[in-house]
Amino acid sequence: MAMRRCFVGSGQANTSVFSLSFSSILPTFHYKRTRPRERRCTTHAICHATKSKEELLVVVGGGAAGVYGAIHAKTVAPHLSVVVIEKGKPLSKVKVSGGGRCNVTNGHCVDNMILAENYPRGHKELRGSFFNIHGPVDTMSWFASHGVELKVEDDGRVFPVSNSSSSIIDCLNSEVKQRGVSLQTRKTVAAISILSSGKFLLEIQQHTSVHVERVEADYLLIASGSSRQGYTLASQLGHSIVDPVPSLFTFKIEDLRLRELSGVTFPKVKVRLKLDSVQRNIPKLTQVGPMLVTHWGLSGPAILRLSAWGARFLFSSSYKGQLFVDFIPDLHVENLKSVLSHHKLQYAKQKVLNSCPPEFGITKRFWSYVLERQGLSGDVLWASISNSSLMSIGSVLKNCIFEVTGKGQFKDEFVTAGGVPLSEISLNTMESKVCTRLFFAGEILNVDGVTGGFNFQNAWSGGFIAGTTIGRLALGSCLGLK
Repeated sequence: MAMRRCFVGSGQANTSVFSLSFSSILPTFHYKRTRPRERRCTTHAICHATKSKEELLVVVGGGAAGVYGAIHAKTVAPHLSVVVIEKGKPLSKVKVSGGGRCNVTNGHCVDNMILAENYPRGHKELRGSFFNIHGPVDTMSWFASHGVELKVEDDGRVFPVSNSSSSIIDCLNSEVKQRGVSLQTRKTVAAISILSSGKFLLEIQQHTSVHVERVEADYLLIASGSSRQGYTLASQLGHSIVDPVPSLFTFKIEDLRLRELSGVTFPKVKVRLKLDSVQRNIPKLTQVGPMLVTHWGLSGPAILRLSAWGARFLFSSSYKGQLFVDFIPDLHVENLKSVLSHHKLQYAKQKVLNSCPPEFGITKRFWSYVLERQGLSGDVLWASISNSSLMSIGSVLKNCIFEVTGKGQFKDEFVTAGGVPLSEISLNTMESKVCTRLFFAGEILNVDGVTGGFNFQNAWSGGFIAGTTIGRLALGSCLGLK
């Protein structure tokens, strides 16, 4: 295999484009097409596998992990019948993520140890073989080799050059069709049991019918995300479930003056969360990064990361606590005092509101908020500002306290902490340690990442590992190797 991985300029200063040239990356399989006007059963793949000796893989969930897993199972074992059961619309989260652009993965974390640190649940377990088998570079290579040109932005987030999630969805749907994967929607796997033969007996309910279809499957991949359905099925097959709680959410702040700043962004702040239920020091409850003021409170990468690492603590605290914000973390408090004192002398005859020290790098709207918060009139001259007032201004800028009264929802990447414990699966195969030929991938597991493409990478990695493992088992079965 002649493969070259490279980054080339895209003509934009803040992005680089990932491209891949290759002579062959996967074996070529030939498929027999059905006659153009032949009418086929909507559950053809299930019917065919049941009536023949072909083995059947049923994937529960048509999201990123499920579809990616189905594609790779069929790639390794073309003879294997693969059916994806999706209760809603396939790849719906892919469509809306990243504001409709789809944050495919993260291109800055090449080292797996560093990559694993972006997973509040899973950061210890994912340091091993998981990303070695299929990491961000492998994901980018796969999409590039299937015609999707990608770009890496300054913060490491990877998007299609088209800036449209449709590029990712169309690519995956094309592979589903080409490989012969059957994608069935508006259906729910209501129950699962294990037959004496070792096969799975699935009861599949169609949403528009009371009819229940019973199907025997040789392999089962549950990739149903954070839906209660997946947890129920996993429990029926002997797995325990870590209670799911929300992760990646914004903070609601009761501050009428702050609401007037809606839309104001801060390129870099340091935020620290203090909760009554947490008495010990937890380093991850302090984060640094961009922050955004919304009409209900605070959002942005720093807040979202904080919400992810504090997900369980916040849940147990009913999403109430104190948030300490340093708006100028790169300026030491002593230097800040010096800047304020020097500015007072230099601009003594100017109104305070009209003359904010440029070293702070803050907007006039926020400067006005700082003054109002401390009860200072913006119309007074700098010469009239007392030293105690200078200290109070510095206190707001370096240690501003907000009362967190609840959580909002980060609609682009709503993520759940909780699910099937990683201790109950083998991460190098994604197979259950409780039940043979049962596999898991994606958010149904007790794994969640911070914002930046890490949750999708978990889906791609898990889907690939599960799919290729199932494909090899099916290939071995076909060749009589087991």
